[in-house]
Amino acid sequence: MSDHREAFATFIKPFAQFPALQQRVLEVLESLPANVQLDFASDPRFDVAIEDYQPGKGSRLFIASPGAVGKGSRCVVLRPKLDRASEAFAKYVIAHEFAHAHLHNGGWGEITDIEQAADALAASWGFERPEQPGWAWLQ
Repeated sequence: MSDHREAFATFIKPFAQFPALQQRVLEVLESLPANVQLDFASDPRFDVAIEDYQPGKGSRLFIASPGAVGKGSRCVVLRPKLDRASEAFAKYVIAHEFAHAHLHNGGWGEITDIEQAADALAASWGFERPEQPGWAWLQ
């Protein structure tokens, strides 16, 4: 495990009721480059949460208060359905969302589209976007 055990333990705690998802989040975190791990572990605005949607009631989410420009919350919210998704698909989604957080929802290099940037960064970390079938399942 990385030097960021305490932070990673905090990041995976919300997934205790979803053991496969909890393990997948940890495995993705541990596979990220050291500078990205440090970025997340040292930023009090970075957090990982489980989506808490209840039909008829909506959802609730507690995130860090907005700060100065460029210092907003960096909360990654994952759906419980990722616990049952294929491992490759779930890890791709997790890495893609971590890429958004690392990029502060911005571009990467010459890629200015934020979705393409997150896909490219996730792919550079070893998490390629899977084929189309299965995407509608997460909606």
